[in-house]
Amino acid sequence: MPDATPDCRPLSLTRRIEDFPIGNIPLSVHQREAIGNTGFGYHPHAWIDPRDLAVARGGFEVGRDRSPQRSGEWNENASAHEMSENHDMDDHSQPILADRPEVGPCQSATLVDATGEPLAWHGEAPDLKRTVTAAHSFIIRHPWDLLRANELYVSQLAENLIEGDVHPSAVIEGVIHVGAGTRILPGVFIEGNVLIGGNCKIGPNCHLRGNTSIGDSCHIGQSVEIKNSLILSKTNVGHLSYVGDSVLGENVNFGAGTMVSNLRHDGKNHRSAVDGALIDTGRRKFGCIAGDGVHTGINTSIYPGRKLWPGTSTRPGEIVSKDLQSPISNP
Repeated sequence: MPDATPDCRPLSLTRRIEDFPIGNIPLSVHQREAIGNTGFGYHPHAWIDPRDLAVARGGFEVGRDRSPQRSGEWNENASAHEMSENHDMDDHSQPILADRPEVGPCQSATLVDATGEPLAWHGEAPDLKRTVTAAHSFIIRHPWDLLRANELYVSQLAENLIEGDVHPSAVIEGVIHVGAGTRILPGVFIEGNVLIGGNCKIGPNCHLRGNTSIGDSCHIGQSVEIKNSLILSKTNVGHLSYVGDSVLGENVNFGAGTMVSNLRHDGKNHRSAVDGALIDTGRRKFGCIAGDGVHTGINTSIYPGRKLWPGTSTRPGEIVSKDLQSPISNP
């Protein structure tokens, strides 16, 4: 399969980024739901938030606020896009948003990210002369951007949806979605918002922390802690392991005692290698990116920000201090 997004390796090596599941729903489906019948086209690798689309369409107007702008007072007749066109509102700007009737396409602006890259637009092509900078949307350029999208989605879960079996001794402190056929066993502690697919086995005695998404047919086992991670279907983290701020692909198996480090000693942002250069991920906590079919030996230790190519494996006790690049076929 051609890799159309090389900066998103290793996750882009085995599937298109628009097919990558965020909260067990493909990114392209999230996009279509956000766009709805707005008439906007969109970038296939964009995470699009409906709040940004509302502003880009001119669907809100700004009322008078007593907080001054740096350049003067609020104009009560200005639209939200006029207030933010080609620049972000500063931290002192507190607009009052009020619904108004839907406007026509001629009044719609192109939604762009912080770099000016078009995310969504009306018509066949973006109009870069009329733009609104997104506050919540962004292009997925690197694998850790998928983790960011998953955080945003899972954090907004508002009510429980439980189709599986939750043992009475499990402790739930947050909002959970549990798919049909999934069993949450004794001693499980779920803290924060967690989404679990169908036919999974969770526990016994494991700790799941928000904002975590787990795919279908996964096993998270004895004394395992998972925190703020995106785990795809048919993946197993069976015993005595820690996975934090990470993305694990399909059919991954972490051997007992596999530990993923996610914090630098100096507290600075993690950097990750992309095409031979170290890129600032913008994340103070960042674990690993494991492609499809990765297997680790028991007691493997993985440094922060490391990426494991699909089909790679480690020996027992191995320390992963650099990205592992090699097998891709049949991961």
